[in-house]
Amino acid sequence: GILEKIRLCLIKKLLPHLEDRRKYHEAFASSTSFHGVHNIVHTQSKARRALWLLIVVGCLAIVIWQICSRFIYYFSWPTTTTVVVQYVENVKFPAVTFCNMNRFQAHAVNNLKVIFFIWSIVSATLQKFSVEDKYSQELNYFLLGNQNFSIKDFTRENGFYLNSSTLLECDFFGKPCYPQDFEHVFTEYGNCFTFNHNDLSARRVSLSGRGLHLLFDVQQDKFTDEPTLGYTDAGITFVVHSPQELPRFDGLGLLTPVGMHAQVAIRQIKSIIQEYPWGECKPDIKLQYHKIYSTNGCLLECKARYIQDRCGCLPFILPGNGTECDLLKFYKCVYPAVYDIEIKGLCTVGTHNSTCPTPCEETDYPTTVTYSNFGGEKAIKYFSTKLKKSPEYIRQNLVRIEIKYHDLSYKITQQQKALTISDLLADVGGQLGLFCGASMITIIELLEYIFTNFCWMCIFLLLKAPEMPQWNNPSQNQSTHKEKKRGIQEC
Repeated sequence: GILEKIRLCLIKKLLPHLEDRRKYHEAFASSTSFHGVHNIVHTQSKARRALWLLIVVGCLAIVIWQICSRFIYYFSWPTTTTVVVQYVENVKFPAVTFCNMNRFQAHAVNNLKVIFFIWSIVSATLQKFSVEDKYSQELNYFLLGNQNFSIKDFTRENGFYLNSSTLLECDFFGKPCYPQDFEHVFTEYGNCFTFNHNDLSARRVSLSGRGLHLLFDVQQDKFTDEPTLGYTDAGITFVVHSPQELPRFDGLGLLTPVGMHAQVAIRQIKSIIQEYPWGECKPDIKLQYHKIYSTNGCLLECKARYIQDRCGCLPFILPGNGTECDLLKFYKCVYPAVYDIEIKGLCTVGTHNSTCPTPCEETDYPTTVTYSNFGGEKAIKYFSTKLKKSPEYIRQNLVRIEIKYHDLSYKITQQQKALTISDLLADVGGQLGLFCGASMITIIELLEYIFTNFCWMCIFLLLKAPEMPQWNNPSQNQSTHKEKKRGIQEC
Protein backbone atom coordinates (compact mmCIF):
# COMPACT_ATOMS: atom_id res chain seq x y z
CA GLY A 1 0.00 0.00 0.00
CA ILE A 2 2.83 2.44 0.82
CA LEU A 3 4.61 1.77 -2.48
CA GLU A 4 1.37 2.39 -4.39
CA LYS A 5 0.83 5.69 -2.62
CA ILE A 6 4.37 6.75 -3.54
CA ARG A 7 3.70 5.82 -7.16
CA LEU A 8 0.51 7.90 -7.28
CA CYS A 9 2.27 10.89 -5.69
CA LEU A 10 5.16 10.70 -8.17
CA ILE A 11 2.81 10.40 -11.15
CA LYS A 12 0.59 13.33 -10.09
CA LYS A 13 3.15 15.83 -8.78
CA LEU A 14 6.81 15.09 -9.63
CA LEU A 15 7.00 13.46 -13.03
CA PRO A 16 6.08 16.00 -15.74
CA HIS A 17 4.48 15.04 -19.01
CA LEU A 18 6.59 14.22 -22.05
CA GLU A 19 5.71 17.54 -23.71
CA ASP A 20 6.73 19.49 -20.63
CA ARG A 21 10.06 17.68 -20.51
CA ARG A 22 10.69 18.42 -24.20
CA LYS A 23 9.94 22.09 -23.64
CA TYR A 24 12.32 22.15 -20.65
CA HIS A 25 15.16 20.76 -22.79
CA GLU A 26 14.51 23.30 -25.54
CA ALA A 27 14.33 26.16 -23.03
CA PHE A 28 17.63 25.10 -21.48
CA ALA A 29 19.34 24.89 -24.87
CA SER A 30 18.04 28.36 -25.79
CA SER A 31 18.83 30.15 -22.54
CA THR A 32 22.07 28.55 -21.36
CA SER A 33 25.24 30.61 -21.50
CA PHE A 34 27.17 27.59 -22.77
CA HIS A 35 27.89 28.87 -26.27
CA GLY A 36 27.05 26.74 -29.27
CA VAL A 37 24.38 24.52 -27.69
CA HIS A 38 21.44 26.58 -29.01
CA ASN A 39 22.91 26.38 -32.54
CA ILE A 40 22.74 22.58 -32.35
CA VAL A 41 19.09 22.61 -31.25
CA HIS A 42 17.60 25.40 -33.38
CA THR A 43 19.55 24.94 -36.63
CA GLN A 44 17.33 23.39 -39.36
CA SER A 45 20.20 22.25 -41.58
CA LYS A 46 21.53 18.85 -40.63
CA ALA A 47 24.98 19.73 -41.96
CA ARG A 48 25.19 22.88 -39.82
CA ARG A 49 23.86 20.96 -36.85
CA ALA A 50 26.54 18.29 -37.30
CA LEU A 51 29.20 21.00 -37.71
CA TRP A 52 28.14 22.80 -34.54
CA LEU A 53 27.97 19.52 -32.68
CA LEU A 54 31.53 18.76 -33.79
CA ILE A 55 32.69 22.23 -32.73
CA VAL A 56 31.05 22.06 -29.30
CA VAL A 57 32.36 18.54 -28.60
CA GLY A 58 35.86 19.51 -29.78
CA CYS A 59 35.94 22.65 -27.64
CA LEU A 60 34.63 20.70 -24.66
CA ALA A 61 37.36 18.08 -25.13
CA ILE A 62 40.04 20.80 -25.27
CA VAL A 63 38.63 22.42 -22.13
CA ILE A 64 38.68 19.12 -20.24
CA TRP A 65 42.24 18.43 -21.39
CA GLN A 66 43.46 21.89 -20.40
CA ILE A 67 41.73 21.83 -17.01
CA CYS A 68 43.08 18.36 -16.21
CA SER A 69 46.61 19.47 -17.12
CA ARG A 70 46.30 22.52 -14.83
CA PHE A 71 45.11 20.37 -11.94
CA ILE A 72 47.94 17.88 -12.52
CA TYR A 73 50.43 20.76 -12.52
CA TYR A 74 48.92 22.24 -9.36
CA PHE A 75 49.12 18.95 -7.45
CA SER A 76 52.78 18.57 -8.41
CA TRP A 77 53.29 21.47 -5.93
CA PRO A 78 55.54 23.61 -8.17
CA THR A 79 57.59 26.48 -6.77
CA THR A 80 59.60 29.41 -8.04
CA THR A 81 62.52 31.15 -6.38
CA THR A 82 62.89 34.92 -6.32
CA VAL A 83 66.01 36.82 -5.26
CA VAL A 84 65.64 40.37 -3.97
CA VAL A 85 68.51 42.64 -2.89
CA GLN A 86 67.35 45.07 -0.21
CA TYR A 87 69.50 48.13 0.56
CA VAL A 88 69.22 49.61 4.06
CA GLU A 89 70.76 52.42 6.10
CA ASN A 90 71.97 50.06 8.83
CA VAL A 91 72.07 46.32 9.31
CA LYS A 92 72.43 44.06 12.34
CA PHE A 93 75.87 42.69 12.97
CA PRO A 94 76.04 38.89 13.35
CA ALA A 95 77.55 36.95 16.19
CA VAL A 96 81.15 35.73 15.83
CA THR A 97 82.61 32.89 17.89
CA PHE A 98 86.39 32.62 18.30
CA CYS A 99 88.44 29.62 19.43
CA ASN A 100 92.12 28.88 19.81
CA MET A 101 93.32 25.97 17.70
CA ASN A 102 95.31 24.83 20.74
CA ARG A 103 92.62 24.05 23.26
CA PHE A 104 94.47 23.32 26.51
CA GLN A 105 97.09 24.96 28.67
CA ALA A 106 100.32 23.03 28.26
CA HIS A 107 101.18 22.80 31.96
CA ALA A 108 97.81 21.17 32.74
CA VAL A 109 98.08 18.36 30.17
CA ASN A 110 101.79 17.51 30.26
CA ASN A 111 101.10 14.60 32.57
CA LEU A 112 97.53 14.02 31.48
CA LYS A 113 97.68 12.94 27.86
CA VAL A 114 94.46 10.99 28.27
CA ILE A 115 92.56 14.29 28.31
CA PHE A 116 92.82 14.50 24.52
CA PHE A 117 91.23 11.08 24.17
CA ILE A 118 88.52 12.10 26.63
CA TRP A 119 87.81 15.29 24.71
CA SER A 120 87.64 13.39 21.42
CA ILE A 121 84.81 11.35 22.95
CA VAL A 122 83.08 14.56 24.04
CA SER A 123 83.51 16.14 20.58
CA ALA A 124 82.05 13.05 18.93
CA THR A 125 78.61 14.18 20.14
CA LEU A 126 78.88 17.10 17.69
CA GLN A 127 80.98 15.75 14.85
CA LYS A 128 80.82 12.55 12.82
CA PHE A 129 84.12 10.79 13.40
CA SER A 130 85.37 7.70 15.14
CA VAL A 131 87.49 7.78 18.27
CA GLU A 132 90.90 6.15 18.19
CA ASP A 133 91.32 3.43 20.76
CA LYS A 134 95.02 3.90 21.49
CA TYR A 135 94.38 5.51 24.89
CA SER A 136 91.58 3.21 26.03
CA GLN A 137 93.78 1.28 28.47
CA GLU A 138 95.15 4.50 29.93
CA LEU A 139 91.60 5.81 30.21
CA ASN A 140 90.49 2.75 32.18
CA TYR A 141 93.31 3.29 34.68
CA PHE A 142 92.43 6.98 34.88
CA LEU A 143 88.76 6.26 35.55
CA LEU A 144 89.60 3.96 38.45
CA GLY A 145 91.45 6.71 40.28
CA ASN A 146 89.42 9.74 39.16
CA GLN A 147 85.78 8.79 39.29
CA ASN A 148 84.69 12.32 40.20
CA PHE A 149 86.74 13.95 37.43
CA SER A 150 84.71 16.57 35.47
CA ILE A 151 85.86 17.19 31.93
CA LYS A 152 83.63 20.28 31.86
CA ASP A 153 85.31 21.90 34.87
CA PHE A 154 88.76 20.84 33.70
CA THR A 155 88.25 22.41 30.28
CA ARG A 156 86.84 25.63 31.67
CA GLU A 157 89.74 26.02 34.09
CA ASN A 158 92.59 24.72 31.93
CA GLY A 159 91.44 25.53 28.43
CA PHE A 160 91.95 28.65 26.38
CA TYR A 161 91.01 31.86 28.16
CA LEU A 162 90.19 35.36 26.95
CA ASN A 163 91.63 38.28 28.87
CA SER A 164 93.82 41.31 28.27
CA SER A 165 96.84 39.07 27.60
CA THR A 166 95.20 37.05 24.82
CA LEU A 167 92.92 39.79 23.42
CA LEU A 168 95.30 42.68 22.82
CA GLU A 169 92.98 44.92 20.81
CA CYS A 170 89.23 45.01 20.23
CA ASP A 171 87.36 47.67 18.35
CA PHE A 172 83.76 47.58 17.14
CA PHE A 173 82.73 50.39 14.80
CA GLY A 174 85.17 52.85 16.36
CA LYS A 175 84.34 51.97 19.95
CA PRO A 176 86.54 49.80 22.17
CA CYS A 177 85.33 46.39 23.28
CA TYR A 178 86.68 44.19 26.03
CA PRO A 179 86.87 40.50 27.00
CA GLN A 180 83.74 41.05 29.10
CA ASP A 181 81.79 41.65 25.88
CA PHE A 182 82.37 38.02 24.88
CA GLU A 183 80.31 35.10 26.17
CA HIS A 184 81.91 31.75 26.96
CA VAL A 185 80.58 28.73 25.06
CA PHE A 186 81.69 25.11 24.77
CA THR A 187 82.32 23.75 21.27
CA GLU A 188 84.40 20.95 19.81
CA TYR A 189 87.36 23.33 20.26
CA GLY A 190 86.83 23.55 24.01
CA ASN A 191 86.54 27.05 25.45
CA CYS A 192 85.30 29.49 22.82
CA PHE A 193 84.04 33.05 23.09
CA THR A 194 81.18 34.71 21.22
CA PHE A 195 80.94 38.39 20.40
CA ASN A 196 77.44 39.91 20.09
CA HIS A 197 75.95 36.85 21.73
CA ASN A 198 72.53 38.24 22.71
CA ASP A 199 71.70 40.13 19.51
CA LEU A 200 72.11 43.48 21.27
CA SER A 201 70.23 46.33 19.61
CA ALA A 202 73.37 48.49 19.68
CA ARG A 203 75.30 46.01 17.53
CA ARG A 204 74.48 47.68 14.23
CA VAL A 205 76.66 48.86 11.39
CA SER A 206 75.67 51.95 9.42
CA LEU A 207 78.69 52.18 7.11
CA SER A 208 80.09 49.43 4.95
CA GLY A 209 83.78 48.72 5.32
CA ARG A 210 83.74 49.08 9.10
CA GLY A 211 82.97 46.49 11.72
CA LEU A 212 84.86 44.36 14.24
CA HIS A 213 88.68 44.62 14.54
CA LEU A 214 90.55 42.17 16.80
CA LEU A 215 94.15 41.36 17.67
CA PHE A 216 94.82 38.03 19.40
CA ASP A 217 97.90 36.60 21.06
CA VAL A 218 97.56 32.81 20.82
CA GLN A 219 100.55 32.22 23.14
CA GLN A 220 101.85 29.06 21.53
CA ASP A 221 104.21 28.36 24.39
CA LYS A 222 101.30 28.16 26.86
CA PHE A 223 98.73 26.19 24.88
CA THR A 224 98.86 22.85 23.10
CA ASP A 225 96.49 20.47 21.38
CA GLU A 226 98.38 17.27 20.61
CA PRO A 227 100.41 15.46 23.28
CA THR A 228 102.84 13.86 20.83
CA LEU A 229 103.54 16.62 18.29
CA GLY A 230 102.85 19.62 20.49
CA TYR A 231 100.87 22.35 18.76
CA THR A 232 100.33 21.08 15.22
CA ASP A 233 98.22 24.08 14.23
CA ALA A 234 98.54 27.62 15.54
CA GLY A 235 95.97 30.32 15.04
CA ILE A 236 92.41 31.38 15.65
CA THR A 237 89.40 29.63 14.17
CA PHE A 238 86.09 31.46 14.07
CA VAL A 239 82.60 31.19 12.63
CA VAL A 240 80.05 33.88 11.73
CA HIS A 241 76.49 32.95 12.67
CA SER A 242 73.15 34.32 13.76
CA PRO A 243 73.14 35.72 17.34
CA GLN A 244 70.21 33.47 18.21
CA GLU A 245 71.92 30.27 17.06
CA LEU A 246 74.74 28.20 18.48
CA PRO A 247 78.03 28.27 16.57
CA ARG A 248 78.65 25.41 14.21
CA PHE A 249 82.28 24.82 13.25
CA ASP A 250 81.82 21.55 11.38
CA GLY A 251 82.37 22.62 7.77
CA LEU A 252 81.78 26.32 8.48
CA GLY A 253 84.76 27.36 10.60
CA LEU A 254 87.35 29.78 9.19
CA LEU A 255 91.02 29.66 10.20
CA THR A 256 93.48 32.51 10.55
CA PRO A 257 97.07 31.30 11.15
CA VAL A 258 99.57 33.18 13.27
CA GLY A 259 101.44 36.07 11.71
CA MET A 260 98.54 36.76 9.35
CA HIS A 261 95.99 39.52 8.91
CA ALA A 262 92.57 38.22 7.83
CA GLN A 263 90.06 40.58 6.26
CA VAL A 264 86.60 39.03 6.26
CA ALA A 265 83.82 40.52 4.13
CA ILE A 266 80.40 39.20 5.05
CA ARG A 267 77.00 39.33 3.39
CA GLN A 268 73.58 38.60 4.82
CA ILE A 269 71.26 36.19 3.04
CA LYS A 270 67.75 35.45 4.26
CA SER A 271 66.15 32.29 2.93
CA ILE A 272 62.38 31.73 3.06
CA ILE A 273 61.22 28.19 2.35
CA GLN A 274 57.64 27.15 1.64
CA GLU A 275 55.95 24.65 3.92
CA TYR A 276 55.16 21.14 2.79
CA PRO A 277 54.06 20.05 0.17
CA TRP A 278 55.54 22.98 -1.78
CA GLY A 279 58.71 23.01 0.28
CA GLU A 280 60.27 20.91 3.02
CA CYS A 281 59.70 23.06 6.10
CA LYS A 282 57.23 22.68 8.97
CA PRO A 283 56.25 26.03 10.54
CA ASP A 284 54.81 24.48 13.71
CA ILE A 285 58.09 23.01 15.00
CA LYS A 286 59.50 24.73 18.09
CA LEU A 287 62.73 24.08 19.97
CA GLN A 288 62.91 23.88 23.73
CA TYR A 289 66.30 25.48 24.32
CA HIS A 290 66.66 27.79 21.29
CA LYS A 291 64.81 30.97 20.46
CA ILE A 292 64.57 30.26 16.76
CA TYR A 293 64.40 26.99 14.88
CA SER A 294 67.47 25.76 13.03
CA THR A 295 68.48 22.34 11.78
CA ASN A 296 71.67 22.40 13.85
CA GLY A 297 69.81 23.32 17.05
CA CYS A 298 67.14 20.70 16.36
CA LEU A 299 69.79 18.05 15.73
CA LEU A 300 71.56 18.85 19.01
CA GLU A 301 68.29 18.68 20.96
CA CYS A 302 67.40 15.39 19.27
CA LYS A 303 70.76 13.88 20.29
CA ALA A 304 70.34 15.25 23.80
CA ARG A 305 66.91 13.63 24.22
CA TYR A 306 68.09 10.26 22.95
CA ILE A 307 71.25 10.24 25.10
CA GLN A 308 69.35 11.34 28.20
CA ASP A 309 66.75 8.61 27.74
CA ARG A 310 69.39 5.94 27.16
CA CYS A 311 72.11 6.99 29.60
CA GLY A 312 70.18 8.94 32.22
CA CYS A 313 72.51 11.92 31.88
CA LEU A 314 73.28 14.74 29.47
CA PRO A 315 76.63 15.74 27.92
CA PHE A 316 77.48 19.29 28.91
CA ILE A 317 78.23 20.18 25.31
CA LEU A 318 74.58 19.56 24.34
CA PRO A 319 71.63 21.83 25.27
CA GLY A 320 69.42 20.84 28.19
CA ASN A 321 69.08 20.78 31.96
CA GLY A 322 69.83 17.13 32.69
CA THR A 323 72.43 15.70 35.04
CA GLU A 324 75.94 16.02 33.62
CA CYS A 325 77.45 12.77 32.38
CA ASP A 326 80.60 11.63 34.15
CA LEU A 327 83.59 10.15 32.34
CA LEU A 328 82.48 6.56 32.79
CA LYS A 329 79.09 7.23 31.18
CA PHE A 330 80.76 9.25 28.42
CA TYR A 331 82.94 6.29 27.55
CA LYS A 332 80.52 3.42 28.24
CA CYS A 333 77.19 4.90 27.13
CA VAL A 334 77.31 8.32 25.46
CA TYR A 335 79.74 7.46 22.69
CA PRO A 336 77.93 4.18 21.75
CA ALA A 337 74.63 6.10 21.82
CA VAL A 338 76.00 8.71 19.40
CA TYR A 339 77.25 5.89 17.18
CA ASP A 340 73.74 4.37 17.13
CA ILE A 341 72.23 7.77 16.30
CA GLU A 342 74.46 8.06 13.25
CA ILE A 343 74.20 4.45 12.08
CA LYS A 344 70.47 3.95 12.66
CA GLY A 345 69.50 7.45 11.51
CA LEU A 346 67.63 8.31 14.70
CA CYS A 347 68.12 12.05 14.15
CA THR A 348 67.72 12.94 10.50
CA VAL A 349 67.90 16.32 8.80
CA GLY A 350 66.49 17.74 5.57
CA THR A 351 63.10 16.61 4.29
CA HIS A 352 59.71 17.36 5.82
CA ASN A 353 59.34 13.83 7.24
CA SER A 354 62.77 13.84 8.90
CA THR A 355 63.40 14.58 12.55
CA CYS A 356 64.74 18.05 11.78
CA PRO A 357 63.27 19.45 8.54
CA THR A 358 64.49 22.57 6.80
CA PRO A 359 63.65 25.81 8.65
CA CYS A 360 61.00 28.00 7.04
CA GLU A 361 63.23 31.04 7.47
CA GLU A 362 66.93 31.26 8.19
CA THR A 363 69.74 33.78 7.94
CA ASP A 364 73.18 32.89 6.63
CA TYR A 365 76.36 34.93 6.46
CA PRO A 366 78.54 33.86 3.53
CA THR A 367 82.07 35.20 3.86
CA THR A 368 84.96 36.17 1.65
CA VAL A 369 88.37 36.02 3.35
CA THR A 370 91.63 37.56 2.16
CA TYR A 371 94.97 37.26 3.95
CA SER A 372 98.15 39.30 4.23
CA ASN A 373 101.25 39.07 6.42
CA PHE A 374 100.75 40.72 9.75
CA GLY A 375 102.59 44.00 10.33
CA GLY A 376 105.49 45.73 8.67
CA GLU A 377 108.85 46.33 10.28
CA LYS A 378 107.66 49.39 12.19
CA ALA A 379 104.55 47.56 13.43
CA ILE A 380 106.64 44.61 14.55
CA LYS A 381 108.95 46.93 16.50
CA TYR A 382 105.96 48.72 18.02
CA PHE A 383 104.32 45.55 19.29
CA SER A 384 107.68 44.13 20.35
CA THR A 385 108.24 47.18 22.55
CA LYS A 386 104.64 47.25 23.81
CA LEU A 387 104.45 43.56 24.70
CA LYS A 388 108.11 43.27 25.64
CA LYS A 389 108.43 40.32 23.28
CA SER A 390 110.86 39.56 20.49
CA PRO A 391 109.93 40.24 16.82
CA GLU A 392 109.98 36.49 16.25
CA TYR A 393 107.40 36.03 19.01
CA ILE A 394 105.18 38.65 17.37
CA ARG A 395 105.29 36.82 14.05
CA GLN A 396 104.64 33.42 15.69
CA ASN A 397 101.77 34.40 18.00
CA LEU A 398 99.81 37.44 16.89
CA VAL A 399 96.68 37.17 14.74
CA ARG A 400 94.71 40.16 13.41
CA ILE A 401 91.11 39.70 12.22
CA GLU A 402 88.80 42.29 10.65
CA ILE A 403 85.16 41.41 10.05
CA LYS A 404 82.98 43.86 8.14
CA TYR A 405 80.03 43.99 5.80
CA HIS A 406 80.73 44.08 2.10
CA ASP A 407 77.92 46.63 1.67
CA LEU A 408 74.79 47.71 3.49
CA SER A 409 72.37 45.33 1.86
CA TYR A 410 70.95 41.92 2.38
CA LYS A 411 69.68 39.38 -0.09
CA ILE A 412 66.32 37.64 0.31
CA THR A 413 65.95 34.30 -1.41
CA GLN A 414 62.28 33.38 -1.25
CA GLN A 415 60.61 30.20 -2.40
CA GLN A 416 57.10 30.91 -3.66
CA LYS A 417 54.19 28.84 -4.93
CA ALA A 418 54.29 28.73 -8.70
CA LEU A 419 50.52 28.20 -8.87
CA THR A 420 48.18 29.31 -6.10
CA ILE A 421 44.49 28.44 -5.79
CA SER A 422 43.57 31.83 -7.23
CA ASP A 423 45.84 31.21 -10.21
CA LEU A 424 44.32 27.76 -10.68
CA LEU A 425 40.78 29.16 -10.68
CA ALA A 426 41.84 31.89 -13.07
CA ASP A 427 43.35 29.32 -15.44
CA VAL A 428 40.24 27.13 -15.30
CA GLY A 429 37.96 30.12 -15.86
CA GLY A 430 40.10 31.34 -18.73
CA GLN A 431 39.96 27.97 -20.49
CA LEU A 432 36.18 27.74 -20.04
CA GLY A 433 35.67 31.27 -21.29
CA LEU A 434 38.04 30.91 -24.26
CA PHE A 435 36.70 27.67 -25.70
CA CYS A 436 33.11 27.47 -24.39
CA GLY A 437 32.18 30.98 -23.26
CA ALA A 438 31.29 29.45 -19.92
CA SER A 439 31.50 30.89 -16.42
CA MET A 440 30.67 29.85 -12.89
CA ILE A 441 27.00 30.61 -13.58
CA THR A 442 27.16 28.29 -16.59
CA ILE A 443 28.53 25.48 -14.43
CA ILE A 444 25.66 25.97 -11.95
CA GLU A 445 23.17 25.87 -14.85
CA LEU A 446 24.66 22.61 -16.11
CA LEU A 447 24.61 21.09 -12.63
CA GLU A 448 20.99 22.08 -12.19
CA TYR A 449 20.09 20.59 -15.59
CA ILE A 450 21.93 17.34 -14.87
CA PHE A 451 20.38 17.07 -11.40
CA THR A 452 16.86 17.62 -12.74
CA ASN A 453 17.26 14.94 -15.41
CA PHE A 454 18.79 12.59 -12.87
CA CYS A 455 15.75 13.00 -10.62
CA TRP A 456 13.41 12.32 -13.54
CA MET A 457 15.37 9.19 -14.41
CA CYS A 458 15.14 7.92 -10.84
CA ILE A 459 11.38 8.54 -10.75
CA PHE A 460 10.92 6.75 -14.08
CA LEU A 461 12.86 3.71 -12.88
CA LEU A 462 10.88 3.67 -9.64
CA LEU A 463 7.57 3.71 -11.50
CA LYS A 464 8.67 0.84 -13.77
CA ALA A 465 9.75 -1.34 -10.81
CA PRO A 466 7.76 -4.58 -10.39
CA GLU A 467 5.05 -4.68 -7.75
CA MET A 468 6.08 -5.96 -4.35
CA PRO A 469 4.41 -9.21 -3.21
CA GLN A 470 2.02 -8.61 -0.35
CA TRP A 471 3.49 -10.88 2.31
CA ASN A 472 2.13 -8.81 5.15
CA ASN A 473 -1.61 -9.84 4.82
CA PRO A 474 -1.93 -13.60 5.50
CA SER A 475 -5.74 -13.56 5.80
CA GLN A 476 -6.10 -12.12 2.29
CA ASN A 477 -3.66 -14.71 0.93
CA GLN A 478 -5.62 -17.49 2.66
CA SER A 479 -9.01 -16.32 1.27
CA THR A 480 -7.53 -16.07 -2.21
CA HIS A 481 -6.23 -19.63 -1.92
CA LYS A 482 -9.70 -20.89 -0.83
CA GLU A 483 -11.41 -19.19 -3.76
CA LYS A 484 -8.94 -20.80 -6.17
CA LYS A 485 -9.55 -24.21 -4.56
CA ARG A 486 -13.40 -23.85 -4.79
CA GLY A 487 -13.15 -22.88 -8.43
CA ILE A 488 -11.08 -25.95 -9.17
CA GLN A 489 -13.65 -28.22 -7.44
CA GLU A 490 -16.54 -26.70 -9.40
CA CYS A 491 -14.72 -27.36 -12.63
